[in-house]
Amino acid sequence: MTRGPRQIHLAAHFPGVNSTTVWSDPRSRSHIDFSSFASLARTAERGLFDFFFLAEGLRLREHKGRIHDLDVVGRPESLTVLTALAAVTERLGLAGTVNATFNEPFELARRFASLDHLSEGRAAWNVVTTSDAFTGENFRRGGYLDRADRYTRAAEFLATARELWDSWTPEGRPRPFAHHGRHFAIEGEFTVARSPQGHPVVIQAGDSPEGREFAASAADVIFTRHGTPEAGRAFYADVKGRLARYGRSADDLKIMPGVTYVLGDTAAEAQEKATEIRRLQVTPQNAILALEQVWGVDLSAYDPDGPLPDIDPDPASELVQGRVRITDRLAVAAKWRALAESKGLSIRQTVIETTARQSFIGTPEAVAAELEEAVRTEAADGFILVPHLTPGGLDDFVERVVPLLQERGAYRTEYRGATLRSHLGLREPVWKG
Repeated sequence: MTRGPRQIHLAAHFPGVNSTTVWSDPRSRSHIDFSSFASLARTAERGLFDFFFLAEGLRLREHKGRIHDLDVVGRPESLTVLTALAAVTERLGLAGTVNATFNEPFELARRFASLDHLSEGRAAWNVVTTSDAFTGENFRRGGYLDRADRYTRAAEFLATARELWDSWTPEGRPRPFAHHGRHFAIEGEFTVARSPQGHPVVIQAGDSPEGREFAASAADVIFTRHGTPEAGRAFYADVKGRLARYGRSADDLKIMPGVTYVLGDTAAEAQEKATEIRRLQVTPQNAILALEQVWGVDLSAYDPDGPLPDIDPDPASELVQGRVRITDRLAVAAKWRALAESKGLSIRQTVIETTARQSFIGTPEAVAAELEEAVRTEAADGFILVPHLTPGGLDDFVERVVPLLQERGAYRTEYRGATLRSHLGLREPVWKG
């Protein structure tokens, strides 16, 4: 029997604390008003996406001791937003980023189980960690957690949450729980019945060896980032190859890179649009900030349209706080210098080229074909689309690309189930009472 094309999974990311959003575009709207979240979520549901994905930061990022005013700041807490979205959507999954370092299993398990009930089985938790003492200053324990321990705590945190979710029987009877481990020692009775999906879907974002192993052992979806199809296939093969030792099959984990897209009536038009979008995302101010993040020194005297600095980075600098720490500044700086010299790039041009997220650029037909090819060749199971405009950044994709994917037989024409697990083709977890 001939099998049809592999089915593509799609999700929508509401841009977070990053330089994706083009704030200068007059179509860019609030990242605080509920109407923005609701509009993007409804568009994703109209496009039959698996889920809506909301990132979150636990401290406002700083640059040279001041709040970086080009970021999203002051945004409402993720689970509160997702709970409100459950009331204005019907099938769309609702995924929230919540930190496993600065929360406790009972409280967080209860909140996600509640969201799963209120949404009738559409909740997902993106598990993240941090060893950042700067972020930890907002919490009683501060930066107590060593970097080497962040995944061990996260693994025990998730295992404990699953014990809590399983402490109610499928028939609706509560049973006492008890967990005694390295990081947590709790016992009592969980206050929320087993949820419609059994467990909320678990998403993990991370590319380190520890992150890959954690995803292979415990996650349902991995949110990753790779700049080329070749890098995507290598990552896909590596992570899927780790599943068997945990008694899991390839279908038990969906790999979904975060990507951008730009459409045009012709390939040339799409490329012209993409170039302008990147120019607007990497403003002169953002270019210098990105450079200072690598060099760790004040580079405000440098011309963004001039050459890269000829000074060495400061490996121990804390000039930038709250961003992902660059572990080897000297190596990154050397790589950027080599690229700039070989192509004759300015500071701004170098940042544009080195910080671009994997993108699909072209006509709707070309983008649909590339998406299908990437899934067919196992570079991914699907994609999390990160629009540069909020809330209307997905409109043209849903209107122009989704119908083409459906015509190719590579994408659903209707939701066939009610839960997020059914959208993703994931089995309901076996009850471990």
